[in-house]
Amino acid sequence: MTAKAFDILRRALLGLVFCLMLPLGAFAQSGPDYDAWTKTANRAEVVLDQDWAEESDLETLRAEISDYRSQFQREQSASQERITTLKAQIAALGQVPESGSEPKEIASRRADLQKQLDDLEVPRVRADEAYSRADGLIGEIDGLLRKRQAEKLTSLDPAPLNPVNWPVAGKTALDYVRNVAAETKEGFSADEVRADFRKSLLPALALVIVALVLILRAPAWVENLAGLAWQRFKRGPGVWGFGISLGQIALPLLGIVILVSAVRIANVAGPRGNDLLGDLIGAVAIVMGGRWLAAMVFPSGEGRALLDLKAACLKPARRNASILAFLTALYAIAMTIGEREGAAAAAMSVSLFPLSLVTSFYLYRLARTLRGGMCHPAEGQTEAPNYLDQLFGLLLRVVTLVAFLSPLLAMVGYRNAAEQLLFPTILTLGLMALVRILQTLVRDLFTLITNHPEDDDEGLFPVVASVLLAFAAIPPLALIWGARISDLTELWARFRAGFQIGETTISPSDFLSFAIIFAIGFGVTRLVQGMLRNIVLPKTRLDVGGKTAVISGVGYIGVFVAALAAITGAGLDLSSLAIVAGALSVGIGFGLQNIVSNFVSGIILLIERPISEGDWIEVGGKMGYVRSISVRSTRVETFDRTDVIVPNADLVSGMVTNWTRGNSIGRVIVPVGVAYGTDTRRVEAILMEIAKEHPMVLLQPPPFIYFKGFGDSSLDFEIRAIIRDVNWVLNVGSDMNHEIARRFAEAGIEIPFPQRDVWMRSAPAAAAPAEPLKTAPEQPPQGLQDPQEGTDT
Repeated sequence: MTAKAFDILRRALLGLVFCLMLPLGAFAQSGPDYDAWTKTANRAEVVLDQDWAEESDLETLRAEISDYRSQFQREQSASQERITTLKAQIAALGQVPESGSEPKEIASRRADLQKQLDDLEVPRVRADEAYSRADGLIGEIDGLLRKRQAEKLTSLDPAPLNPVNWPVAGKTALDYVRNVAAETKEGFSADEVRADFRKSLLPALALVIVALVLILRAPAWVENLAGLAWQRFKRGPGVWGFGISLGQIALPLLGIVILVSAVRIANVAGPRGNDLLGDLIGAVAIVMGGRWLAAMVFPSGEGRALLDLKAACLKPARRNASILAFLTALYAIAMTIGEREGAAAAAMSVSLFPLSLVTSFYLYRLARTLRGGMCHPAEGQTEAPNYLDQLFGLLLRVVTLVAFLSPLLAMVGYRNAAEQLLFPTILTLGLMALVRILQTLVRDLFTLITNHPEDDDEGLFPVVASVLLAFAAIPPLALIWGARISDLTELWARFRAGFQIGETTISPSDFLSFAIIFAIGFGVTRLVQGMLRNIVLPKTRLDVGGKTAVISGVGYIGVFVAALAAITGAGLDLSSLAIVAGALSVGIGFGLQNIVSNFVSGIILLIERPISEGDWIEVGGKMGYVRSISVRSTRVETFDRTDVIVPNADLVSGMVTNWTRGNSIGRVIVPVGVAYGTDTRRVEAILMEIAKEHPMVLLQPPPFIYFKGFGDSSLDFEIRAIIRDVNWVLNVGSDMNHEIARRFAEAGIEIPFPQRDVWMRSAPAAAAPAEPLKTAPEQPPQGLQDPQEGTDT
């Protein structure tokens, strides 16, 4: 093993030991160093009063104070549980008597507990005071940084259109080129540099070859590899297409990095040249990333477009987006070089204005292309446009406004404001495109893993993942528009500290504890319900409705207990919500009484079980089977296969007919009539045979043939029999009617149809009166008909 390798191994082991000792060191520390904190706080106050520090120094000071604040926050909650316990112990001793005299043992115990409480309260109070001071200093530093940022945005640079400033910009550019060339020439003329170049020439050439292979051949290799994977799986074209496109820019970018490393190893560039090479890597990354986003969002050929745009606008949109990426990279290089070289404001304003103007022009062209390519509703179509399309159209209008306003600001001299308006807009469009690409990738991965159809958007997971990706884009969006990382960390610290509700502080850890405990309780409840449904209840004699009632009751109790345990475990004090609970009770008494009535009725139905799932009931003129009983309503499936939602209060307080309560035995009644003159005993015997021969009819109690009476056209009989399952009452009645028709036909028994006899009589002859009567003609008696219309049936 060489000495260099041994040294690397020794450093790695020392680093590992250091990492392992960090938790022990944090464990061993007794608390914050208040003396060091006081010095830091005093220094921060002096810096803020004099307002002389640079922004980087202020950020460093802020990070140091933020670290102290985190220590104070931990100190505040370190002994909170012990303090709560001591207070409870003191409260258990009771109040001190008014006379002041109490047993010595109790007084001694009270004094001891109070001393322990005071010893714990002092560090906490000190931590509270230090935390407040640190929090105030952080707020002052943030305010100062925001003030400087606002002043920078509103600062006025020399106008780029003023010819007086042009020579300064030209001289600055020429000086930089001459310095780079001079450094390269001067460095390469040295003997040591030439010797190092000869030594590193072979490794550098090897790296150049590798870089050229990655740049020229890697895209084809990635496409061939993805093609093999596609032939193997035959699913997920979107996933493989994403992999191909990403590999075709990642590997060439790696080749660029290796190529730049080869140039640096060869040591042919001076300090400025090496810095420029580093800037070129970032610029190439911006260009290739922008082209990749443009190719993914505005694909060519058979590619799938991620936006609802016309096919004719995809190619110009892709071209404009790629040009914007190139101009952004060029602007970034120019601005970085100018700031590194300390260029004058006039030189920066003049040099960057043409790039800003051209960038604004292509941004306008991109916005106009996208606005013209949006798919609008057809003429005569009354459907309202999608709200996402409306937001997209509004965004394009804002982009157009930025493209006009930014060069105007730069022309006047507000270069910083123009930059802060133009390039964040471009980066925002790129971030939105990246989020849309990742959302599509998540959906494609979901369809690939679950083997769903490609156009299936019904999965919940892709929707939730898309929403989470949109929220994850908020921090980078804030950084794009000028927010500092410390601003985001401050928001996170505020979020972790929680918010106050009454006397209760709720923090993210409380939410997490509540969610975990409730999830565990809910999972245990579902597990118990599954065991009851599949293992325990099938071995009991409970009917289907009873089993459902037990499972539902266990579910309600389990969810209630899980919620109670989650609230208790999270340490949420709900006593402050007593007023809200009282107001809610009044609301229930007035506006929610029907809902509460149905809820209580649902619990009664599950406990008392006058009806159960699977019962055949009749309520409110509707008849059907009970399919489910919830805490608010009951779902009844009618024989027409329609669902009727019945409020539980109607089932408890109203009249309900349950045809299958307790058992499914029921009675069937089959009426039949025979012609007058038929032997009734013979009819009775035939009907009894028919009833006893049916397999659904119970013989105990035996069927009964009821001679109902003498009807208008027939002698009326009824078969009354108890059947095994009342759900088959219609089938049994139909079978008996078929058998009655067959047996009566064989026995020559007539089943009559209704008959009506019409009797006609003439009025008695009478002498004609001497004079005609002056009264109205007599109406014929009711029941008589015209002789031509009357018939005997």
